[in-house]
Amino acid sequence: MVHTPRVLILCTHNSARSQMAEALTRAAAGRVGLPLDVHPAGTEATRVKDEARTVMAELGLSLDAHTSKTLWDVPNAQNFDYVITVCGSADQACPAYGGQTTRLHYPFPDPSGEPLERWRSVRDALAVQFGAFVEALKAGEAVPAGVQPA
Repeated sequence: MVHTPRVLILCTHNSARSQMAEALTRAAAGRVGLPLDVHPAGTEATRVKDEARTVMAELGLSLDAHTSKTLWDVPNAQNFDYVITVCGSADQACPAYGGQTTRLHYPFPDPSGEPLERWRSVRDALAVQFGAFVEALKAGEAVPAGVQPA
């Protein structure tokens, strides 16, 4: 049986960056035929922001069925191959994972309260970073350790 890597993308409110990153990661994995089990979560739950829905819809990716959830709402919350934090607060609050889990921190600025152009900039930076992550997994290479600022 082939192992499907499990990926957790964690931010503070699970309202924007982690939601966009999850959709972009799934899309990138689909394009290269890589099976991934991807989950977004927050250290606290709020709601998925309308701006995130808008800028993702521009790429043909719907967040309509997405809801904000905490890490503890995710199935099998302590069993991930990769845990990726996308903001400093989540990086600090992220629980410890065992040796089988690779922890990565890809910090992105919070576009909340900013014009849609800023949301697009963050979305596009997420697409580059998580696309590189998926490409590395597909190629069996080390995953990227950093991100270019948005």
